[in-house]
Amino acid sequence: MKTRVDPGLCTGDEVCTQVCPEIFEMRGDKAIAKIEEVPHDLKQCAKDAADSCPSQAIIIEE
Repeated sequence: MKTRVDPGLCTGDEVCTQVCPEIFEMRGDKAIAKIEEVPHDLKQCAKDAADSCPSQAIIIEE
């Protein structure tokens, strides 16, 4: 599973960094995915972050 943040959609709410700090962090006023390939044990965390994103900026590819 891969994940990324669409910078055009990200509004910098920081929800993803709170839900799944192992994968997401803030860079300036936008969130980024620190790692693209999500380890198996963090898949649910990444999905929860995507579901929680108010701007739906997190893209997950299975």
